[in-house]
Amino acid sequence: MTYPPRRPAELPRFRGLDGNPQLAPSPVPGTPRELVDHGFAELTVGTAEYAEGPTGVTVMRLPDHARVATDFRGGSKGMSGGYQVVEAICFAGGSVYGFGAATGVAEALLAERDNDVSFPRLSLVNGAIIYDFSARNNAVIPDAALGKAALANAVGGTVPVGRVGAGVAATVGKIDWSRAEFAGQGAAYREISGIKLLVVTVVNAVGAIVDREQRVVRGNYDPETGERRHPAEDYAAAFAGAAMPATELGNTTITAVFTNVRLDDRQLDQFAKQVHSSMHRAIQPFHTSQDGDVLFAVTTDELDFPTETSAELGVHQLAPSALGAVASELAWDAVLSAAA
Repeated sequence: MTYPPRRPAELPRFRGLDGNPQLAPSPVPGTPRELVDHGFAELTVGTAEYAEGPTGVTVMRLPDHARVATDFRGGSKGMSGGYQVVEAICFAGGSVYGFGAATGVAEALLAERDNDVSFPRLSLVNGAIIYDFSARNNAVIPDAALGKAALANAVGGTVPVGRVGAGVAATVGKIDWSRAEFAGQGAAYREISGIKLLVVTVVNAVGAIVDREQRVVRGNYDPETGERRHPAEDYAAAFAGAAMPATELGNTTITAVFTNVRLDDRQLDQFAKQVHSSMHRAIQPFHTSQDGDVLFAVTTDELDFPTETSAELGVHQLAPSALGAVASELAWDAVLSAAA
């Protein structure tokens, strides 16, 4: 995989900014770098953005509902819903002000069912947000209208990747604001003998993105040397007497991993933990006190684990941890696609 040259984010201002009332933004679908194909028949994915931000929303919809386990790490988590069964997952920019996007998705689903508010028909939407104000000098936020637009744009078979949707203003490597670079939304899909796995992630970490050769490929770009460094080098130098890097606030990586394999609640919870833990290989550092990382693990419960027979063990089920191992490599691929 090749990566483009430096993608610097402008330095933030934070105060005295124009927002939605002043700029009156209008939803646009956004422009992905590419589309990643997937084989989940019922899953649709849509994006919508306010170009005036830019900031955006990504909605993943499963109309037949699906079971979810949630794993969250770090010191600044931003999540809504927390349901164990959902009809949609909504990723948004705008930090805590972006939760309105998930509300908009739920309102749109309510309208679809002719405002049926009986308890079994409630619209269950899990949401997660990133802090993307550090990449733009305005206060435009994803609201209910933008969430509804992303849902309306949802299509089957593909996931948009690049600077698009919730990832349009995502940045990484914020060891100092001047060292941050744009990342974005990434995705990766794999199917093995009917077993399906899809990872969708928006990478907005304080850490830098690292490839499998241990090269820093996005983030912590030193404008003085023209090089990207592993943040651990800066911290080690600080312990030896150099100035301590600022390590800026306002970071979150949000991820959804989908499988069609039937997992019980305990297995699904452990699957979420295993995949989320693995992502530290691609993002360094990860799960820090300045991050608020959320991962939703979703199963459509369509396929039982295959069984194997051996003389020593008899008939046994392939371990769910094996599924987590494959999904963990896929998560790394998804993070790298966000950096490409």
